[in-house]
Amino acid sequence: MNHPSSDYAAATPAPVILAGCTFTDLKFDNADQPHRIFLFRPDKPAPPEGWPVLYLTDGNACFATAVDALKVQASYPNGTNVTEGVIVAIGYPTEDPYDPLRRSWDLSPPPGRVYPPFYPDTPDVRTGGAERFLALIENELKPWIERQAPIDRSRQSLFGHSFGGLFTLYALFKKPDAFNRWISASPAIYWEDAAILEMEREFLEKNSVPFDAELHLSAGQYEGEILAPFHKGTAEEQKRQEHAKETRTIELAHDMALRLTELTSSSSTIAFEEYAGENHMSLLPVALNRAVQIAFRRPN
Repeated sequence: MNHPSSDYAAATPAPVILAGCTFTDLKFDNADQPHRIFLFRPDKPAPPEGWPVLYLTDGNACFATAVDALKVQASYPNGTNVTEGVIVAIGYPTEDPYDPLRRSWDLSPPPGRVYPPFYPDTPDVRTGGAERFLALIENELKPWIERQAPIDRSRQSLFGHSFGGLFTLYALFKKPDAFNRWISASPAIYWEDAAILEMEREFLEKNSVPFDAELHLSAGQYEGEILAPFHKGTAEEQKRQEHAKETRTIELAHDMALRLTELTSSSSTIAFEEYAGENHMSLLPVALNRAVQIAFRRPN
């Protein structure tokens, strides 16, 4: 029988550290509580024009996945067409992947509503804070990031998933010059009577001439009429089918891509992608990988 050596048995586990990564809890003037800002910077001099940058909502859930995807692909740019850059993930001071209460406020468009608490003895859930959140990013976070690393302002991307995908669309329709590339995964377009569609209509009226944009919309195969195989025959099957008919994630995202494609300039890129075999949550790492490929694509 083999026994571990004394050195091996005495080894003490150490925390895993992501090289090049830091986080800072920042209390912005435009926020009631601190946000946790995760930051990845390449450990080398920036190009003359500065680094391309990818901003992520739901930073706690997204940051490490995006960083790993970038490191792996940027190490072989000739094979991946991905260059190095900066990743900024906006999250909250928690060890959990999400802060449901705060993200409900930050990521949902105004005017918003009030909903019952998620859990007993916790506050009501308020929505409608996206205007404040966008102002925080533009007026306070971006200047702070530019003090941490040189940024190429012509190559700034925004990614969001679910509520974050809805916020990405809101930001596009309200301030289209804030970012150059927009990645909206499984956006909750249906939310609060699909109010984002009215914002889209107003946006298109204001931009009657073709506008320049790069927008990537996506959804998982199991976010429409097709249920995931592991949900069929379960007690939840009917409930999930009804929820899918309400959210219509694939249909609404696909139709938006078609509308916007007809109205953009020839230099614009509007795309919809359906991820085979993925559901609303499982597509997140796939969508983050695609966001990295879009945000850090090598210039032509």
